[in-house]
Amino acid sequence: MSTAVAVDPKVRGEQLKRDGIVIRTYDLKKTYVMGDQVINAVNGTDIEIKRGEYVAIMGPSGSGKSTLMNLIGCLDTPTDGEYYINGSLVSSMSDDDLARIRNKEIGFVFQSFNLLPRATALHNVELPLIYAGFTQAQRLERAKVCLEQVDLAKRMYHKPNELSGGQRQRVAIARALVNNPSILLADEPTGNLDSTTSVEIMALFERLYAQGNTIILVTHELDVAMHAHRIIHVRDGKVERDEKTR
Repeated sequence: MSTAVAVDPKVRGEQLKRDGIVIRTYDLKKTYVMGDQVINAVNGTDIEIKRGEYVAIMGPSGSGKSTLMNLIGCLDTPTDGEYYINGSLVSSMSDDDLARIRNKEIGFVFQSFNLLPRATALHNVELPLIYAGFTQAQRLERAKVCLEQVDLAKRMYHKPNELSGGQRQRVAIARALVNNPSILLADEPTGNLDSTTSVEIMALFERLYAQGNTIILVTHELDVAMHAHRIIHVRDGKVERDEKTR
């Protein structure tokens, strides 16, 4: 892919949206200065992901994949380069605008689930809708639909400590879906699960992909990455190779 040239961001964003490209980075960089050492965690990365793709970003520890995930998830801002999500140039947005984009465009699934321990599954799932300004009736209806999607309708009034690890991750996936995000961004989603439960969770992601969701899976495990339909291999802050798995 070619790096960015001087193009009106609005024009470029509209073209990306027309082309069905939900994620596009141009020469994306993230540099950290630690004492007299400069670390290029992400070093000129060009990535393009279309709507409806199922992509794994894979690399060993220290490869830059976690930093890249934070940039894609709008949890961090790049040192240089451009990043568009769903046609919006987010690489130059303020913290407030980034928070709005995160809530609207990205559904996060974390290894540690990140559920409120004293809240029911239903309340955990509806939380993003509170920040989005939905009424209570709208929130409950949408949250119930999402719990049904992950086969947890019968456990919606249970708290996390009353659920298995796999069920807790299903709650987290339902929460990620509740805002109808442009992408599901999953960071090592099976890292805290046994092998049997991991297979069940990956089967759920496959089902969500078949329903039209765009999924980006960040992992260091090849067997997990192979569930995706495309793997972007990252090493030393760069894309080492980009391959289809099926």
